[in-house]
Amino acid sequence: MKQADRPDAPPNDEARLLPPLEIYRMPGHLIRRMHQASQAIFDSEMAKAGCELTSVQFGALTAIAARPGLDQATLATAIVFDRVTTGGVVDRLEAKGLVRREIAKGDRRSRRLHLQPAGQVALAEAKPIVRVIQSKMLAGLSTREKATLVRLLEKALETVGNTRRVPLRVVGRET
Repeated sequence: MKQADRPDAPPNDEARLLPPLEIYRMPGHLIRRMHQASQAIFDSEMAKAGCELTSVQFGALTAIAARPGLDQATLATAIVFDRVTTGGVVDRLEAKGLVRREIAKGDRRSRRLHLQPAGQVALAEAKPIVRVIQSKMLAGLSTREKATLVRLLEKALETVGNTRRVPLRVVGRET
């Protein structure tokens, strides 16, 4: 389906003659479209750079690097994904040789996660690309507007963040 044929596509020249749809001003619709755009930018820029990490894998590597030895349940909480999905992410990272699991001392059911040397290299190579991606996602905004948008999104999530399937609990912060 071409962009112009999608029901939520921005109006083309012909559609500009019609009144805009109410959904074009709804936060939920705009957030969904922004997520789609941000994911497309992420995927495209990472592919151009030859980096074979998804946004979720990048998030997982970032969390594991920041907290070596964290368990999968804590990783799931940190990246705000359910445990099953996070387990699959870790499976793929392990298959790529980027992460290793170790059985936790004292709890054989728990697996502690550590970056492999290849994971450290992959993360170091991905970070500057991801910084560029973040900038491209908000290219139409000034530096001040970008900071304001992030602050407002954080504020909105403080109120509604626990209504989603997986509530965010900031790992390492006392609650």
